[in-house]
Amino acid sequence: MATINDLVLVHMSDKPAFFARINDINPDVKRGWYQVELLVLGIPLQNVVWILEEAHIQGDEFTMGGTPVRLELIAPKVSAPPASPPEPEGKGKVIPLKRKS
Repeated sequence: MATINDLVLVHMSDKPAFFARINDINPDVKRGWYQVELLVLGIPLQNVVWILEEAHIQGDEFTMGGTPVRLELIAPKVSAPPASPPEPEGKGKVIPLKRKS
């Protein structure tokens, strides 16, 4: 399920429309529904609040004004842990630093 700070691709009429970041998810007064605050990543940036069911947040299709809409979670890139630096061969030399007076 998409959650706060996740990036989603919003599809409208089965076509990619825009990217958005989920800023907040709060329960709505209607049981089982949530107020989902989205930051639409376009110019200018725009905040919108959609009232959605949990299934919609998970990617199920819904309609707005008769237009089919779907949220697709964009998974963060998982990078490999950084390789440890190679072990130096032999002993290194420590050079002390002297301060100027």
